[in-house]
Amino acid sequence: MTFYSLPFTPERTQATESRLESIYEAAKYGLKGDSLAMAAGMTPRQFRVLAESDPLVEMAEAKGRSEGEYTAGKTMYEAARDGDAKAALEILKHQHGWVAKQQIDVNIDQQISITGALEKAQTRVIEGLYTELPRLEDNSNASTDIFSPRRNGVDGKVMVAEPEG
Repeated sequence: MTFYSLPFTPERTQATESRLESIYEAAKYGLKGDSLAMAAGMTPRQFRVLAESDPLVEMAEAKGRSEGEYTAGKTMYEAARDGDAKAALEILKHQHGWVAKQQIDVNIDQQISITGALEKAQTRVIEGLYTELPRLEDNSNASTDIFSPRRNGVDGKVMVAEPEG
């Protein structure tokens, strides 16, 4: 494994006029944080150190943002003034908090018949026979066979739960 020696020269980052102009331009286009730093030609760490040490960096960023917002706002306003209804609607919604009236109209043309629903349910129910077993005094387990012509030949023991007294 080869180790390469990388020369290191500490760089003192200063807020030069060209750097401030780069920050201003990047902020004008809406960039923030690390993207703003990279577009301005600095590493994110260099940008943070520079912003902490020089208040002009923050001023350049704020001025760039306001210039970008002004340009976009002016463009939208001019488009709305020239008859662009979509631009006007967006200005109303986002700048003035306007919300379009919403109306819900529900029409139900189908009628519900209780007797018809009960008839359909009756055809789906498997018919059964309910018999109540006599209570046993000694609380022993009771079992019984239910033989019914409606059970279609399935005969077997039926489990019956004891009533909760």
